[in-house]
Amino acid sequence: MKANLNNFSTADANQVYRIGIDVGGTNTDAALLDSDLRCVHKVKVHTTADVNEGIVEAVRQLLQESGVNGADIRYAMLGTTHCTNAIVERKHLGRVGLIRIGAPATTAVPPLAGWDESLIAAVGQHRYIASGGYEYDGRTIANLDEVEIAEICRGMNGEVDAVAVCGVFAPVNREQEKRVGEIVREVLGSNMPVTFSSEIGSIGLLERENASVLNAALLQVIAGVVRGFEEALNGFGINAQLYICQNDGTLMKSDYALRYPILTIACGPTNSIRGAAHLSGLSDALVVDIGGTTTDIGVLVQGFPRQSSAAVDLGGIRTNFRMPDILSIGLGGGTIVRLDDGGGVTVGPDSVGYELTKRAHIFGGDTLTTTDVAVKLGRAVWPGTNADAVDEAVCRKVDAVMQQSLEDAIDRMKTSADPVDVILVGGGSLLVPEKLAGASRIIRPDNYDAANAIGAALGEVSGESERIYSLDDWSYDDVIRDAKQSAMNEATAAGANPETVQIVSVEDIPIAYLPGNALLVKVKAAGKL
Repeated sequence: MKANLNNFSTADANQVYRIGIDVGGTNTDAALLDSDLRCVHKVKVHTTADVNEGIVEAVRQLLQESGVNGADIRYAMLGTTHCTNAIVERKHLGRVGLIRIGAPATTAVPPLAGWDESLIAAVGQHRYIASGGYEYDGRTIANLDEVEIAEICRGMNGEVDAVAVCGVFAPVNREQEKRVGEIVREVLGSNMPVTFSSEIGSIGLLERENASVLNAALLQVIAGVVRGFEEALNGFGINAQLYICQNDGTLMKSDYALRYPILTIACGPTNSIRGAAHLSGLSDALVVDIGGTTTDIGVLVQGFPRQSSAAVDLGGIRTNFRMPDILSIGLGGGTIVRLDDGGGVTVGPDSVGYELTKRAHIFGGDTLTTTDVAVKLGRAVWPGTNADAVDEAVCRKVDAVMQQSLEDAIDRMKTSADPVDVILVGGGSLLVPEKLAGASRIIRPDNYDAANAIGAALGEVSGESERIYSLDDWSYDDVIRDAKQSAMNEATAAGANPETVQIVSVEDIPIAYLPGNALLVKVKAAGKL
């Protein structure tokens, strides 16, 4: 959907500015915020085959149209699909050596079980099971054989770009993983990147192992992203602190992102959710983000995106690292509408994408799209288009199908039958009527079409802790205190100002199937830049 540029004032020399950029499948959005987090200006450009070209063009337009001096921009935030695309397309992934610390307990299931051949070919064939591992409470199952680990490393010499280390119940006790990492660097060199599963996923071994290997495979991808972002900004005289968007709606320093690229997966929808919260002033609502190709629906809880409680399928691989709870449907501003001989209509899921202004009927093209419908029904105004090229009766039918699809999706994301507030964001949100079943209110805030870029720029940094404790060894108060401190330490490491870090959420879950009065504790902390 075409961006409607908001009014902006001449740049204030006393302001400290920040740029937020969100790279989507169809468009790259950029927003410029001032010291008070007000949107000064926003732009929308087509996402290019070389993603960095679209980023450069977005920054160029933003500076040129706003009149802001690049030297006055102190912070720059990027939400990107680079890592997601690399996994889905099986391109640009690094070769990974996997060491599972789990013999003899885990030998029945081989590493990377369930991976398809194309992804295994992309990351390499080096995967091993070595002696070691822990019980749920940190007691040793088997001792680490350091000679065995060193021999495994020599077998990978010159064959891998990174190493992933995954131990049984490593999130409870990380000692064996850390020692294996030391041996890896002793044998393969101090610069060999090592991903520790205890820093990536939660308790389940196989899903955590998968996430760790994917993280290691993405290290080269994120290094290219950070380097390209730095070069793009430097080309405009912008010497800013760089942050990369995480998939929980917060940020991490670029050097932190270089260690944990997998945390960028699905950051686009969460940027929109955070932006929607900021623009609407609501902290609890349903957020419907409609772009050019898809509609993403998420849940805003206490100002942050609701996290998925289930294992997540990523590029065909089952993982258990944190992911937002997002429902995506094939409905966007460029979605193709088809008519059958019986007068029925089908909406999507495919889209004309960035070719909208060439192919849609209102532009003289030969393809009926949802934007044609919105313009014909008066929901969107697009100067220079020909609404008479579209039949109104057909548009009414299409609109009914679109509305039903959205209402069904909203109903699936609700946790009760009660109506909820719905915040509409994204350029394609003009497709939505003023009322939807299941929505108590529909809010389309100012700058709704740049919510993703604004969300990217908002600037909170988070950290998380997830660990199983034995209440036979700890008091409950000590457990919560330790988990909170761990989460706050992680937030500080990711770039938060320690003086501003606060606990966002605490969740404790008794683990009935484990002995010893076991308790799983999840804590999230967040702070300002």
